[in-house]
Amino acid sequence: MITTELQSRLGIEYPIVGGAMMDISTPQWVSTVANAGALGLHTSATYKNYDDFRAALRETKELTDRPFGVNINLFPMMEKPDNSRFLEIMAEQGVLIAETSGFAPPEDLAAQMKDLGIFWMHKCVGVRYARKAEKVGADAVTVVGYENGGATGNLNVTTLVLVPSTVDAVDIPVIGGGGVVDGRTLLAVLSLGASAVIVGSRLMLSEECPIHPNVKQALLEADELQTDVIMRSVGFAHRVWMNDPCRQVAEIEARGGGIDEVYPLVSGSATRKMLATGDLGVGSLSVSQGVGLIRELKPVRQILEDMMAEAERMQSALVGS
Repeated sequence: MITTELQSRLGIEYPIVGGAMMDISTPQWVSTVANAGALGLHTSATYKNYDDFRAALRETKELTDRPFGVNINLFPMMEKPDNSRFLEIMAEQGVLIAETSGFAPPEDLAAQMKDLGIFWMHKCVGVRYARKAEKVGADAVTVVGYENGGATGNLNVTTLVLVPSTVDAVDIPVIGGGGVVDGRTLLAVLSLGASAVIVGSRLMLSEECPIHPNVKQALLEADELQTDVIMRSVGFAHRVWMNDPCRQVAEIEARGGGIDEVYPLVSGSATRKMLATGDLGVGSLSVSQGVGLIRELKPVRQILEDMMAEAERMQSALVGS
């Protein structure tokens, strides 16, 4: 049986964090991930109204008695929210796990999280950011390699190198990700010294994930060559599934176009339309290179059970060889 200290600290069944996914992480989805044994995460950036955020936490608590947390977004936004208010509401509702995501850890929020008793994980893409997070008080860091779906940063370091480099650099638990989609990749990241893994694309391709069947089918048919990093030139490098809008973004960047041209193609409203209607010709979708290893939809619980069982079989085989 694979268990880790961080897994026990968070109170989760498996050493797996379900990646926060903008516009997908509803109370129903977060509770599904939590009930299946992983750590489910809300996304604060989904909520423009603090009352709606509070209501979402309450609804999630009605749907699961297992731990879940909230991703606090630190990346640039058109309308920047008051993240300290999100933290206050979390503490008020007894939700005491926060993941911050961005390049630099939020020094302005660190003391508040400590005062509120919130377990703080900072998600980043480089060793220097992980060191800084530890220095300002993070309880754990999450690092995701260049294979990762979503924000990749500009360092281009792969999971295989980034995870052990970070483990060597800090004394707090490390959560590793970027292409973790099955038991093989889960065991690989834990073997690099991580205390847990973060999984996004594999859970997106589950029966319960609230995205249109057309999108799921397109991703099931995709291979590892059908993702790429766009928006690097506008300071927001993201690995995405390369549909027509994302190819247009790449063309705009290649000729020196700016954010005003790029934004309509990758806006939240465009992505929400794709996820709701199945129109593959609008919006962008973050997905890792690991999408090429996923070939069937399963219930979330089965995905996690299969990942753990495969990892444990492989671990036993290695020990016995």
